[in-house]
Amino acid sequence: MRLALPALAAAVLLALAPAAPAAGAEAFGPLPPHNPYAGPDGTATMHGDTGSSDATPLPGPAAGSLTSHRAALASACPTVLVGADGYPVALCTAIFGLTPTVHLLDPATGDSLASLPIAKGSLLGGVYAYLDDRDRLVAVDGGGSLLRVGHHRTATGAWQLSVDSSLPLASALPSGDAVTGISPDWQGRVWFATGGGTVGTADDRTGTVRTLALPAGETVANSISTAPGGTAVATTYATYLLTAAADGTPQIVWRQPYDRGPGRKPGQLSWGTGSTPTFFGPRTGGEYVTVVDNAAPTVNLLVYRADSGAQVCSVPVLKAGGSGSENSPVAVGNAVFVASTYGYPYPKLPEGAGTSVPASAAFRGGLSRVDVRADGSGCDLRWDTLVRSAAVPRLSTADGLIRTVLRDPVIPGTTTTSELDPYSYAEVDPATGRVVRTKWLGSGFVFDTLQMVGSIAPGGVVLQGTTTGVLRITNG
Repeated sequence: MRLALPALAAAVLLALAPAAPAAGAEAFGPLPPHNPYAGPDGTATMHGDTGSSDATPLPGPAAGSLTSHRAALASACPTVLVGADGYPVALCTAIFGLTPTVHLLDPATGDSLASLPIAKGSLLGGVYAYLDDRDRLVAVDGGGSLLRVGHHRTATGAWQLSVDSSLPLASALPSGDAVTGISPDWQGRVWFATGGGTVGTADDRTGTVRTLALPAGETVANSISTAPGGTAVATTYATYLLTAAADGTPQIVWRQPYDRGPGRKPGQLSWGTGSTPTFFGPRTGGEYVTVVDNAAPTVNLLVYRADSGAQVCSVPVLKAGGSGSENSPVAVGNAVFVASTYGYPYPKLPEGAGTSVPASAAFRGGLSRVDVRADGSGCDLRWDTLVRSAAVPRLSTADGLIRTVLRDPVIPGTTTTSELDPYSYAEVDPATGRVVRTKWLGSGFVFDTLQMVGSIAPGGVVLQGTTTGVLRITNG
C-alpha cells in the first residue's frame, strides 16, 4: 500500500536524518559540507553530494534476506538521484536512438511513473546532473541549454515531468563543444565544464554566463565537484581548483599536473584520469582533493590540500589486479577507496577515445584503501584486494559498509568476461576489504551495471542503474 503524500514526506524526513554508525562499525566523517542549492546529501548527485564523496549518511539494507526488482526502462541509467520528497529521479539514455530521458520513479517499486526526453548531445551529455534544493533535476541538454526539470501532479493526480526553466549556454561555448559536468556553488550559480576544456558559471536567475578556456589540448571527460572553497576540475592533463570573480568569471587558484601515462588504458573512457575530483577531510570534510592518475604500469592516488594545491601524497594503488580506474574515488574523513575498471568491457566508447594501451586486457578487478595520516604528513596503503567491482562503490557512514555490484566470470577462477556473466549485489567491510554479504541479481547483458553508481535511498533501498534500467535492492 502506498503512503499518502503527507505521510510519505514525514517518513522521508525521518529517514533522511543522520543515523549513528551501527554497533562495531568504523566511524567515518564528516561528509563534505551540505550545499544549500543541492538536494539531500547522499542522493543529490551521481557521487552523492557536490563534493563527490560517494558516501552517504543513509544506511543500506539491514541484516536479513534481500530481494531485488528490475525496472526495465530500455535505457542505460547512470544517474539515479532521490529528492527530499523521497521520489527517485533518473537520467537515462535510451538504447534505441540514444535519447537522454528523465524518469520519475515509484519509490515503492522503482518503476517509471513519468518520463521526459531531452535533446540528444554527446555520450556524456546523458550522464551528469544533480537535484537542486527544490528536487528539480538540473542538466544541460544536447542543444546546450541548462534545464531544471520538475515533477508535478496533474489535475487527475497523475505525475508529469516538465522543464521548469531553461537558460541557453550555446552562445558561450566553442562551436562543436558540449557540457560534460555541472555542479552548483554556494552562491547559487551553476558551474559547468565542457569536453573541450572550457569552464564556466551560469546564473539562471539573472541569465549571466561567464567562461574561461583551460590550456589548449586539455579536455574534460568526467564531472566536476564544488565545495565552499571552490570548484575542482580534472582535465586529461591536470587537476584544478577554481573560484569565481565578482562577475562570475572563473579564475584558476591552482593547477597540479599528473602522470597521464602512454595512452588510454583498457577499461577507461579517455586518456587521462578517470576521476571526478573528490573533496574530503577529517575536520570540515573539504580540506583535501583527490584523484587517481593514469601512470603505467601502476596508477597512483594523488591527494592535494584544497586551499593551496600542495601535494600531500602519491600512493600506488590497485596493485593486486588491473591498475587503472575510470571511477571517482570514494573518500570521507581520512579514508579513500579506489576501485579498478582496468579491462572492463564497455560496449561503446566516446568519440575520439582512440585505441587503448595495451589494446586489450582482462578484467581482474581490484579495490584499494588509502588513509591520510592524522597529521597530514602523507598517506598509507591500508589494503589492496581483488574485489571485482562492476559499479562505483558507495560508502554508508550510517552502517559502515561499502556497497557495490560484482561481475563474476561464467567460469569460476578465470578473468574472462562475456554477455552471460552473473552479477551480484555486494557489501564490503571497509576495515579489511573483505566481501561480507552478496545477493545474486541476475545474469547477462540486461544486468550489466557498467561501472555506474548505485544510490542508497531512504528506507535502506539501493537503486542501481544498469544498461537496461534500474535495479531496486532491499530487505524482503
